[in-house]
Amino acid sequence: MKKQPAINDLLKVMAKLRSPKGCPWDREQSHLTLRRHAIEEVYELIDAIEAGDDVEMAEELGDLLLQVVFHCQLARERDAFDFEKVTRHLVDKLIRRHPHVFGTTKVKNVDEVWANWEKIKKAEKHGTRHARHSALDGIPKHLPALLRAEKLLKKARKVFADGHHADNKLARRRLTKSALAVELFDLTAFAQARGWCAEELLAGEVKKQERLLRRREQANLTKNRR
Repeated sequence: MKKQPAINDLLKVMAKLRSPKGCPWDREQSHLTLRRHAIEEVYELIDAIEAGDDVEMAEELGDLLLQVVFHCQLARERDAFDFEKVTRHLVDKLIRRHPHVFGTTKVKNVDEVWANWEKIKKAEKHGTRHARHSALDGIPKHLPALLRAEKLLKKARKVFADGHHADNKLARRRLTKSALAVELFDLTAFAQARGWCAEELLAGEVKKQERLLRRREQANLTKNRR
């Protein structure tokens, strides 16, 4: 007898764990209670990748896949979607967003690949509740503050030719990469010594800067319409 794909076994095991005679812990879970587990699994996978440990990497990829399958099972139980719908959506999206591989579009470099990707993604979301009305949209709100700041600045530089005021201010100080790393660490220690949380402080500043950048973007759009 031909052995069925392991993914089918995994889906059956997950359904059994959630069944009335399944595991009490698994039966208690919801999308909300599981949301932090996915983040933990990603960080553990990163550790395995950086360690070059293939055994750990395979295990951590499995743990990350479990999160996907768990959420799909929860969604199937409430008739929202299932694993098949998630994977089909992913396959269709990958083909659609790679017209230079699956279509006739020609690209010269990675920059053109990314430009096409963004253009296709924007078209996909147009007219939906996920439509992106601002060039600054699409940054996950739960990213760590430093990552969110980097994403915001990267998007802002595509909109505003002059970048961010801090660029030139820090450049005049001629900070090296290592000096900047030390300064970031020292600033964290400085905040902690005063009972502040550097992560929360930066998160608050990122929100403030995003509001300012959005106002500036809107002002530019209004000006160009005149």
